[in-house]
Amino acid sequence: MRKSIVRAKLAANQPVLATCLHLTDPSLHELVGLMGFDALWLDMEHHGYSVEKATELMRATRVGHVDSMTRPAKGEFMRMGRMLEAGAQGILYPRCSGPEEAREVIRWSKFAPLGERGFDGGNPDMPYCTMDMAEYIKFANDNTWIVIQIEDQAALDQVEAIAAVPGVDIIFLGPGDFSVLSGIPGQFNHPKIQAAIEKIAKAAKNQGKHWGMPVGTTDRAKELMALGAKFIAHGADIIHVKLALEKIQKDFGALGFTFENRLTAGASYMQKA
Repeated sequence: MRKSIVRAKLAANQPVLATCLHLTDPSLHELVGLMGFDALWLDMEHHGYSVEKATELMRATRVGHVDSMTRPAKGEFMRMGRMLEAGAQGILYPRCSGPEEAREVIRWSKFAPLGERGFDGGNPDMPYCTMDMAEYIKFANDNTWIVIQIEDQAALDQVEAIAAVPGVDIIFLGPGDFSVLSGIPGQFNHPKIQAAIEKIAKAAKNQGKHWGMPVGTTDRAKELMALGAKFIAHGADIIHVKLALEKIQKDFGALGFTFENRLTAGASYMQKA
């Protein structure tokens, strides 16, 4: 485990930018690590790769200087320990239901006296039994950071208490699921979303914690930063690849090339497939 760049930047009141990779080629993770993003988001809530594969990807990430942030599924407390042992420095915990669950996240992601995380030492985070045990435990506690996602109204109603939990570093709105569960899927400028943002910003400020959310544009990032957001996530590799390929088709389409693009057929194609 290396000193966390996210921890250092937040301590200096500097903004942090994370980006998400869905593809599992280690070369891509190495590239992003070398480019110096603050955090690389590995999503193990929605994607099928194993902790073993995540270990390989985090190893590639460590070639550069970037923190790995992994997201387990809700309730995967023991899996979080394996993610941390594999080299994750940040845990992004989804669908938190309230302060009790946030305390469970801390319990299983921090060593005593802050939590009850199990000790091994023979993995990349120590690394490989090369540190003094007491020194490692303190270093791991100091450099592991916890992000709690707010994704429904019930959690939002308790966000002040969630932010108050010792060990929670960042409160993170999940606008996709929040919009779906609020009956406004994809309406990210809806007043309900704005109200959620303002409530999270207030709770984080009151409790001395950081907050943020994914954004689609720099203009949106500016709006959130004006409200005090310091942890911003933007972009995903599959989106960047799609946009680049669309540009190729647009540019070459002007020269007379044609494409049977089944994606642009939309729902009608999917219903026939």
